[in-house]
Amino acid sequence: MSHATIQRPKPDEHAEYYAKYVAKVPDGDLIAQLSSQAIETVNLLKELSPERADFAYAPGKWTIKQVLGHIIDAERVFGYRALRFARNDPTALPGFDENLFVENANFTTRTLADLIDEFRDVRASTIHFAKNLDPDALTRRGTASNFPVSVRALLYIIAGHERHHTMLLRERYLSQ
Repeated sequence: MSHATIQRPKPDEHAEYYAKYVAKVPDGDLIAQLSSQAIETVNLLKELSPERADFAYAPGKWTIKQVLGHIIDAERVFGYRALRFARNDPTALPGFDENLFVENANFTTRTLADLIDEFRDVRASTIHFAKNLDPDALTRRGTASNFPVSVRALLYIIAGHERHHTMLLRERYLSQ
């Protein structure tokens, strides 16, 4: 089954804060980008040594494993929001504190390989969900973190959020 084209969301489909993530997503087939992005991220991280995976570029900053864990958690949260709104659930959803999530996860005690496997699984789930949405579901909206957001905006946010963090990984973690 071919999937519906997921059009870039309009600015009124998400909080202004998320515009920076949406802008990072190139034009084109979003499903294909989500898929290729996952491969790029895995390839970026899979050869790192355990010591390097525990590297933080400055005191108080997350380690590489914590950054990947954050990407996974955020994708789950954004994906859950997309699921609720795609299914026409009008319930307003709360925000989440990414720092609290990282502090209370055990990312530093896990292996990078295990986190990579989890990332692959979460991304595969996101892709499978997204490619089976019909055009009506993609434009449905709900409220998350006190702002209206569309399903397609959430999918773009997932892609842009990952791109944002992989750029930071390249610039601040892997170039040193």
